[in-house]
Amino acid sequence: MTPTLLIVDDEQATRDGLRAALDEEFDVFTASNLEEAVGVLKGDPPDLMLTDLRLGGDSGMDVLDAALSIKKPPVCLMMTAYGSVDTAVEAMRRGAWHFVTKPLNLDEVEMLLKRALRSSHLESENAKLREQIPDPAGLGRLTGKSSGIRRVIETVKQVAPTRATVLIEGESGTGKEVVAHAIHQLSGRPAEKMVIVHCAALSPQLLESELFGHEKGAFTGASQRRVGRFEQADGGTLFLDEIGEIDASTQVKLLRALSERTIERVGSNTTIKVDVRVLAATNRNLVEMVESGDFREDLYFRLNVVRIAMPPLRDRAEDVVLLAAGFLKEFAEENGRPVKPLSDEAMELLRRHPWPGNVRELRTAIEHGVVMSNDPVIDVRHLPAALRGENSAPPPGSGGKITLAAPPEFNLHALETRTIRAALAEADGNRTRAAEMLGISRRTLQRKLKEIDA
Repeated sequence: MTPTLLIVDDEQATRDGLRAALDEEFDVFTASNLEEAVGVLKGDPPDLMLTDLRLGGDSGMDVLDAALSIKKPPVCLMMTAYGSVDTAVEAMRRGAWHFVTKPLNLDEVEMLLKRALRSSHLESENAKLREQIPDPAGLGRLTGKSSGIRRVIETVKQVAPTRATVLIEGESGTGKEVVAHAIHQLSGRPAEKMVIVHCAALSPQLLESELFGHEKGAFTGASQRRVGRFEQADGGTLFLDEIGEIDASTQVKLLRALSERTIERVGSNTTIKVDVRVLAATNRNLVEMVESGDFREDLYFRLNVVRIAMPPLRDRAEDVVLLAAGFLKEFAEENGRPVKPLSDEAMELLRRHPWPGNVRELRTAIEHGVVMSNDPVIDVRHLPAALRGENSAPPPGSGGKITLAAPPEFNLHALETRTIRAALAEADGNRTRAAEMLGISRRTLQRKLKEIDA
């Protein structure tokens, strides 16, 4: 269906000129004053409205207010030959999408109208999606319309009210923690604590103490009693991220905690009962780890009562636009900026990108675009250099370019080494960020770096 446009201007020549320039892309209606504009708005409201600021005895601000007061308001743009910063700010404050000055550049006007319409469609898609989900507050950022993410949402809604332990599997950045938060919010204990433990970030001894607590003097440096995360989460939810990284000794204690719902602090023989709903997540293949002896089979079955597999973003291409729209709004509000649409070129780049860092990478890219754009739209040049196929921080001696192509002998170790070093360069040496980009844990990255340097 062809989008509709209302042009409000008191000059006949301007109305006729805009109609002639835009009637191939829009069904154009015109009005010369506030009364005529209100008549059109109360009939079949247009998708877009382009109004002059000065309309003889009327004000374009009044037309703007009238348009935004109807049930389905159009996206409004203001035009004037008397443009000023103050006027632009006031128009935007009242709800105008954009502000243009006369004499008009017709190509620019057409481009802005198309982008305004696309922005409106993005917001509409998000609104429809939220209506499909009974409890959007509970599901938080767990949104999408792809079949993969819809299956995840249905499983979350089914399992959340129960006490079942849930294992969330998926690549780094797919949103496993988002799923955990959604399960907690939709559970019977949303008002209680949700305690999160990133297992890969701690050494075996520290992880054991972190989970179960310790008594004073239990080990060197234990100067006072510490309450562990199981006790902190009593009555609520404990989320164990990167569960595949825990050592054999901690696996035994975790199995007992899950089986008997009791724990013992390090350095104590006193049994403590805990009422904790356990959720776990991993980006590793636990079945393979069980087969290799790196993960206890009985613990795996205790954790894997219900399994949720998070699809990678490359398999949910239809969700990229919806996710991007949500992130645009989130970061605009966070940074005190107006919500801007993505240009056609930027949107196409997002659709084509394979997203090795998944939703986390998309989120970062949109935040970068919001912060870097001073234009009415977010264009390709405002997105991260890596997304554009460039490298912002090439390592010394690289000649300004990083290549990830395999060397002529197709040596797998050499290719892996080059990939890891490229990721570290892109992350400015930050190993946590580099690990996220590579889709592995920080501990795995550290191990591989040791192998490289050996």
